[in-house]
Amino acid sequence: MTATDTKNSYHHGDLHASLLKAATAIIAEAGVEGLSMRKLADRVGVSRTAPYHHFRDKQALLSELAISGFREFTTEVDSIAANDQLDAGAKLEAFVRFYLKFAMGQPEVYNLMFGQSIWKSGEPSQHLIEEGHAAFRRFVELVEQWQLEGTIPSGCEPLRYAQVAWSSLHGLCRLAIDGIYADASSVDAVSDTLIQLLRQQLGAGAEPV
Repeated sequence: MTATDTKNSYHHGDLHASLLKAATAIIAEAGVEGLSMRKLADRVGVSRTAPYHHFRDKQALLSELAISGFREFTTEVDSIAANDQLDAGAKLEAFVRFYLKFAMGQPEVYNLMFGQSIWKSGEPSQHLIEEGHAAFRRFVELVEQWQLEGTIPSGCEPLRYAQVAWSSLHGLCRLAIDGIYADASSVDAVSDTLIQLLRQQLGAGAEPV
């Protein structure tokens, strides 16, 4: 990248996206600990101060990576929900498989989205909080839709169902990412069982809350 290219990219706002892309690559290679504003600037080929025009510090950069992850996640969930070629049951299955694929395909970003490094140890931005909560509300809406269409039992209150279902998905992803009791070779089989449980057992016989 030439100095002119860098200047033009910065002027047109492309540098922001380039920094996020490079930061994602760095944490995939070396983890969050391997990311620094200096390394990021060197990777993109800009001055050491350029990233600070877009992110206050590393913590702000990590929050922005998590926000991007939530946006990507929600976009795909919306796509699944709007796919008229899938019946309700197929949409539920697609959601489960997408969730697992998303988490295991980019575990470092997933960890930022749901891990302690931002939510407890750090300072999540208000924008990140809003994006994270919006993603969960979207899932609750899907649960309500699936109940109306008879894909999952209607006896369980949608919010509680969503909390338990999301916890099950998150737990499976954590075990697989950490290599505890589950790994990539068993994810498909475990996914099949989880889908069956979500459709037939989670809300079976449950009383409204």
